[in-house]
Amino acid sequence: MNPWQEITRCMEIGTELVVVTVAAARGSVPGETGAKMLVSREGLLSGTVGGGRIEARALEEAGQLLDSSEATRLHCWNLQQDIGMTCGGEMTLLFERIAAKPPWHIAIFGAGHIVQALVPVLASLSCQIDVVDTRRDWLQRLPSSANITTHHLATFEAGASLLNECSFVLSITKGHGSDVPVLREVLTLFPGIPFLGVIGSASKRAALLRDLREAGINESLLEKITCPLGLPIGDNDPHEIAISVAAQLLERRDRR
Repeated sequence: MNPWQEITRCMEIGTELVVVTVAAARGSVPGETGAKMLVSREGLLSGTVGGGRIEARALEEAGQLLDSSEATRLHCWNLQQDIGMTCGGEMTLLFERIAAKPPWHIAIFGAGHIVQALVPVLASLSCQIDVVDTRRDWLQRLPSSANITTHHLATFEAGASLLNECSFVLSITKGHGSDVPVLREVLTLFPGIPFLGVIGSASKRAALLRDLREAGINESLLEKITCPLGLPIGDNDPHEIAISVAAQLLERRDRR
């Protein structure tokens, strides 16, 4: 894996790191210009800038950068005077902090048949999934995975506290009566939500919009609602619906 692939992988899994690059080298030095190493809070991930004392100093500096509010640092070190090496050359190292990309968060309200088929599909992707339901037994049927968290709550809309402005939200509850409070709460707390989908038909969409208007939700926010949820493929089998929903989520994620 080359450094750029490793950087991309770290961003996708939410790992913050520092890229250390030999920007210039003069005289007798252990690392050549252009050499890179990647450093996380756990230490060296990959690469080298020459090993030994210069690398130990670079690792220390990278750790300090991660603990600071700075984005970059540039150091020119005389290896003999500054690092205590026998080499008499100089190395200039560039330290660049790479912010972690927030993990793709998917919040699902409801744990019924469609969600039972959908969650295993989503769990195989690089994402974090929260599933909310008022029925403990349905939540217990979901697969166990490190990226799935279930929440047994008194009301569906209470799960809105789990969201952030980047969450993808799916309302697949027991019916219209429990979908409306979820949508109202989500649109009120997170008006910039990137995706808000509801399972149902065109007629259900009309009913949802009517009730949300009566609840005082702004028309511009109502336009954020995707209903029917899922791409227009397959039939009404829960597994086929699950695939159509997962495909739509990927399409919308990559559109951003």
